[in-house]
Amino acid sequence: MCGIAGQYCFEGQVPDRELLARMSEQLIHRGPDGEGTEVRGCTGLVHRRLAIIDLSDEGLQPMTNEDKTLWLVYNGEIYNYPELREELIGRGHRFHSQSDAEVILHAYEEWGTGCLQRFNGMWAFALWDESTQQLFCARDRFGIKPFYYTEVSGSFLFASEIKALVEHPAVGKTPDDEILGTYLAWGVQDHSEKTMFSGIRQLKPAHAVLVTKAGLQTPYQYWGVTINGTLRSAAPDLEGPNRFLDLLKDATRIHLRSDVAVGTCLSGGIDSSTLTALINNLIREEAPASVSTRQKTFSVIFTDRRFDESRYIDEIVQTTGVDSHRIEPKPEQLWDDIDQLVWMQDEPFGSLSIYAQFCVMRLAQKNVKVVLDGQGADELLGGYLAYQAGYIWGLVHALHPLAACRELAGSLRYHGGFFRSAAGQLLARKSRRTFFTGHSPKIARYNGSLAEVLHRELLTTNLPALLHYEDRNSMAFSIESRVPYLDVRFVEYVASLPLEEKIRNGVTKIALRNAVKGLIPESIRCRMDKMGFVTPEEIWMKETLQPFVLAILGSDRFRMRPYWNADAVMKDYLAFLDGRSVYSPEIWRIVCTELWLRKFFDGTTDPK
Repeated sequence: MCGIAGQYCFEGQVPDRELLARMSEQLIHRGPDGEGTEVRGCTGLVHRRLAIIDLSDEGLQPMTNEDKTLWLVYNGEIYNYPELREELIGRGHRFHSQSDAEVILHAYEEWGTGCLQRFNGMWAFALWDESTQQLFCARDRFGIKPFYYTEVSGSFLFASEIKALVEHPAVGKTPDDEILGTYLAWGVQDHSEKTMFSGIRQLKPAHAVLVTKAGLQTPYQYWGVTINGTLRSAAPDLEGPNRFLDLLKDATRIHLRSDVAVGTCLSGGIDSSTLTALINNLIREEAPASVSTRQKTFSVIFTDRRFDESRYIDEIVQTTGVDSHRIEPKPEQLWDDIDQLVWMQDEPFGSLSIYAQFCVMRLAQKNVKVVLDGQGADELLGGYLAYQAGYIWGLVHALHPLAACRELAGSLRYHGGFFRSAAGQLLARKSRRTFFTGHSPKIARYNGSLAEVLHRELLTTNLPALLHYEDRNSMAFSIESRVPYLDVRFVEYVASLPLEEKIRNGVTKIALRNAVKGLIPESIRCRMDKMGFVTPEEIWMKETLQPFVLAILGSDRFRMRPYWNADAVMKDYLAFLDGRSVYSPEIWRIVCTELWLRKFFDGTTDPK
């Protein structure tokens, strides 16, 4: 929920109230239900409210404690807040609201900065401690909620979105060429504390930082997780599937805590279908008021059967009886929406699947204020097929030749088509990387053992970007998106499982598939393909979007950019249109980057 921003001034300066007001205005979509500003000496705090828990005025922020020595602006949800609240009351704390935000204040009073270890949820917050004159800023373990900051003109500025920071006339006026180049060449973002705006940084997942009169201190990591790298357990865990499902069910249960309506994003894959089925069981067992008597689901469909998951969506709908809502993204509408989409995302995005998710959130806005989604399951459980090649090499290097042969045979049996196309994609991507100028350090996403890859993907090279996209897409429509698979208890349990509980015989997500037997239809539980909220990107780029792409690539502004060889890019796109080269994501990344440069640095997305 919500949007936050603020300013900590050094050297005797005072916060700029006009700047704070402009920053607040840029975050209105994150919090249309209320706003608040508090200036305390050298610190100014801004909050835009999306009311989810405790809808009364008692939940307004900036929020303070009894003696007004602590002031908080906070974006997120602490799902275990009722339990923490009771514990803190038992320790003598007095509460004046039913909000989770107040729990943060009292937890800080009780445990200081160590309070972060007690929270289960998603958060980005700044807490002003007047007695010590320090600002305590923290971001949740996986970076579900954003926290950006910069130092400029003798002050520290922070905000939920970059667009709020660039309201300062000296902030974010040029791209960060290294980060932008890395994105163009390797397709990764949010892998670093740096952003694509020069001078603007982000708190990394599971990090916190103190700002004092002496300046910005070094951010520190307060939590970490180790991925079990052993192949199998010494003894089989017969209770494993029950333990797995119990943890996921309880994670889902507490993620339904809300004083407003909650729905579910349903793609038709195993992750979202599992959440949908668990929620339906919870409706029967506990009747959570946030879901009502019939769960609402939101899905993407396509007329083109190659990209459509309607038959799987239909199966889970028939099994559960949910109230199904569906939308088909259209390429014609994309170009009407592209200006808003680029603006809301703050940075370029790597594929048009982001647009599919954008459309789902727009659909959900008409019915609910919160949605649950399945992000995180793939990184935890080895769900992406690209992990399998690295897994096989890792088994060879770990001297498990029989296991490696078994995995190779399984991968070829179930996913041979994927690996054949992947070979062509690797060659196309390598060729297209030659279009980019400047130096961009190589990002080796899939190097190392499976345990190393999953750890990297969970905290650095993949999930942070997906969470970025989801946060901006949902908040664009004042929707709060929640991700139960990233419940810290569930994550730590799954991380402890041996590798064979993630991938075995070429089959992904073994632990999940075993745990949900009988819960979801077998056709979904045993699916080997993976789609999610995809779009027919290649077809759109060849057909409907062709005139727009040609106009962009042929424009003078595109040709003047220092990031690519414009002639080579145009020649390659024409070859793709003629069928002489295969499609790869670099084509969209280049187009999207140009649109982003125009929007944030040129002031227009006009294609000329």
